[in-house]
Amino acid sequence: MNFRSQARLGSDEPEINLIPFIDVLLVVLIFLMLTTTYSKFTELQVRLPVADAEAQRQQPREIVVAVGRDGRYAVDRKGLDNTSVDGLAAALQAAADGKPDTVVIISADATASHQSVINVMDAARRSGLAQITFATQSSATGR
Repeated sequence: MNFRSQARLGSDEPEINLIPFIDVLLVVLIFLMLTTTYSKFTELQVRLPVADAEAQRQQPREIVVAVGRDGRYAVDRKGLDNTSVDGLAAALQAAADGKPDTVVIISADATASHQSVINVMDAARRSGLAQITFATQSSATGR
């Protein structure tokens, strides 16, 4: 005896219920919205400096120290016979005229030894000049 009806035999197809699927997607969407960081909260308030041509002309005294590839020095276009650190420090003190805010600009040859540049920095320290900068040329000008 067959108690099953013929109508029930054909209706055994599985059903896809979309309601739980949509619920899960909404929960994931809410989670992502809450955990996302926005760049406006992580920005830094930066105030950029402004160049002023007049202020550039009124800067403190500068001493240009040229370093040759053979280790010779020139302070303000005057060659030095004494290439020791003490001789260079004495020349820097004489060029600074007792002004501690004087800026030392090191203009070294590209093939000059590192020790020659370090000697200039050490001489500037010994003479009490703390402001040191390096002269460079832009790569666009080339040789």
